[in-house]
Amino acid sequence: MTVAKDESGQEGTDDKGDMPVGTPAGADGYSPSERRLERERYKRARARRATAIAALSTLVTAVVLYVVVVSAPGWERTKETFFDGQYAREAFPKVLEGLWLNVRLLLICGVLVLVLGMLIAIARTLPGPVFFPLRALAAAYTDFFRGLPLIINLMIVVFGVPALRLQGVTVDPVLLGGTALTLTYSAYVAEVFRAGIESVHPSQRAAARSLGLTNRQALRYVVLPQAVRRQVPPLLNDLVSLQKDTGLVSIGGAIDAVRAADIIAQRSLNYTPYIVAGLVFVALTIPMTRFTDWVTARMDRQRAQGGSI
Repeated sequence: MTVAKDESGQEGTDDKGDMPVGTPAGADGYSPSERRLERERYKRARARRATAIAALSTLVTAVVLYVVVVSAPGWERTKETFFDGQYAREAFPKVLEGLWLNVRLLLICGVLVLVLGMLIAIARTLPGPVFFPLRALAAAYTDFFRGLPLIINLMIVVFGVPALRLQGVTVDPVLLGGTALTLTYSAYVAEVFRAGIESVHPSQRAAARSLGLTNRQALRYVVLPQAVRRQVPPLLNDLVSLQKDTGLVSIGGAIDAVRAADIIAQRSLNYTPYIVAGLVFVALTIPMTRFTDWVTARMDRQRAQGGSI
């Protein structure tokens, strides 16, 4: 920063008033100007005011919702049916025990979905007429399983496969339910990967080829790393949805968190176990959702600053 002097030769301040002109940035003894201190005080005051308003509006909204729910004519009956503490304490250990199955399904199916989705996406982006049959099959797969409701897919696989009585084919509802989840979510993830691959400019592949890389090497070392980094947020969102939908394997009789709650609810004719199972799923999903938001915000900041994404 240059030193500015007035007509008498005295050192003054710079145009913005951020620091005394002539004081090197970071030099010992630097003190911010009064204008800068005033700006910082104003920003802190606005932040405190915004926080107070947000807290007050949240409190008012919560009070209004509480009054509306509690004053409803059927609240007492609803409280006994859905919010009974005795049944909640009874259901909680069983729901947690069943949740371990949901977590295992998420981990195993998540890996299979990512691998299969990547292979389908690569098949859909292969160039040249010789690969047309492969591209058509990949497109048909994604169109079919994205259009087929997951619950119907689960019923077809869980109940239809055992009805065929094929030798060596499992009838375990957990394995069959996981297969149905993998088939459906692979179609969604394949489209996410394909969008990432097609978002990489063709010049990237051309530059890799000009350096002597084959098509396969250019895809592996140049295109896919950029495509995956760009699609991390939507991939995490798909995994969050997969985590919730693992509860649907209970339709085949698998004892997961939802089925454990259903057993207690059917025996007691009280729906509190369903509330417990729902809250457990929410508690498991919130960290993944917040992590997705953090990754998205971080990538947006890097993109705005011109960093690598």
